[in-house]
Parts: sequence; structure tokens; C-alpha cells
Amino acid sequence: MSGGRFSLCQGLPTDSMVGSLSLLWLVAMTTSLVSKAQILTPQDYDEEDYEALTTPSSGAVRCDYDRCRHLQVSCKELQKVGPVACLCPGLTREDQQPDPPRLGEVQILAEEGCAVVHWCAPFSPVNHYWLLLWEGNSAPHKSGPFNATVRRAELKGLKPGGSYDLCVVAANDAGESRVPGADAEGPENWAEPSFGPCRKLIMPPRPVTLVHAAAGVGTALALLSCAALVWHFCLRERWGCPRRHGTTQDSEAL
Repeated sequence: MSGGRFSLCQGLPTDSMVGSLSLLWLVAMTTSLVSKAQILTPQDYDEEDYEALTTPSSGAVRCDYDRCRHLQVSCKELQKVGPVACLCPGLTREDQQPDPPRLGEVQILAEEGCAVVHWCAPFSPVNHYWLLLWEGNSAPHKSGPFNATVRRAELKGLKPGGSYDLCVVAANDAGESRVPGADAEGPENWAEPSFGPCRKLIMPPRPVTLVHAAAGVGTALALLSCAALVWHFCLRERWGCPRRHGTTQDSEAL
């Protein structure tokens, strides 16, 4: 060290040399990594690995529950039966009144004067059902309660040719389902939905009644025809047959 000037020791790299070496090392490492890297495509995955990624590991399935099936056990009971808990449809809370059921097929038996009613359970907890039947503007007739598994009931004592309004009601501890238009004056003023808990029933006449009516009409027509013929012959016997004028002149000429 002389002249107040400092000099670097021989053999040690300067700042520019250190930067160059670091850059070369970084380039070398990047090249090595890129050469070893492999681009993964969907074909590189095995089908088993893909299914493992897309399929839930729990293997849960839906419960064999049909809300329109007669004598259908609740979905909670089905979850307890299987070895693995199955999935149930979502329901409303138990502290809320149930949604209205959906009235399904109604099979009318005119000869017996009855109807078989089918319905589907709502997506709500239900303890029991009952039916409401109106005949005209009279007060509704309420059936006895049906347990939560029932989806079918039979109505008896329906009059041939009568018109009725039918509704199915679901109930739980929080209350009962709403009947559409129940606040209106009489079921005839209801706005009937396409799919709902209510429907209008029109009972056809019994086939025996139709046969009797046809036989009565035929007998009446036969009696009228006989009376017309008898009346016609009586008139001819009383007043005689009118002779034609031309026929009389020909007889006199002969």
C-alpha cells in the first residue's frame, strides 16, 4: 500500500467478475432444469387416477326414496338400514309448517261410486296426512289421519254425476300445509293450479243408469209410434178414405 491508494489483493475476483460468474451459474441451472422437466398432458394421467380425482372418496349414493311411492319409509330410516349412510333430499326445517303435497292420479270407479287418490309427499317433515272433500258450496268433509308413509287413499259414497273438490293436506308439529284459495267463498272461486294439492272431481253416471235411460227412451219412442199408427187408422175408419176425382170419372165412362 503506497501513495494512499488501496489495491486489491491479487487472485480475488472483482465485483464485475462476481456478477458474471453468478449470471453464468444461473443460466446453467435453468438450462439443466428445463432439460429435465416434462410437460404433463391429460394423456399422462391414468384413467384410475382421473376417476380418483373426480369421484368422491366417500362413495355415498342416493337413498332409494320415492316421495310418490305408497307406504314409503322416511329417508332417515333408510339411512340407518344400509352399511353406508345414503344421501337424502333436502327438507325444510321441522319447526316450519310443511309445504303442500302434490295431488297425483285420481282413479274414478263409477260403478262402485268411489275414487282412488294418489299423492306425493312434500320436501318437508310430515307426521300425517288427511283429505278434504267439498260437494258444491257445502262445508268440507275431513277424512281420518293417514300416517306419513301413506300415499294412497280411497273415497267412497260419491254420487254418480256429482261434482266434488278434493284437497290433500300434510301436517307436522309446527302446523299444516296451506290449501290454495281456502280463504275464498267456496271452492268454485279457487284459482286451481296445474300441479298442486287440490283437484276437481266429476263423477260420471253409472253404466247401469245409462242402460236404463236408453231402454226408457227406446220404449217411449216405440209407444209414440204405436199411438200414431192407431190414431191414423181410427181417422180412416171414421171419415173414410177420400176418393180421387179422376178415378170416379173413369168409372162412370166405363
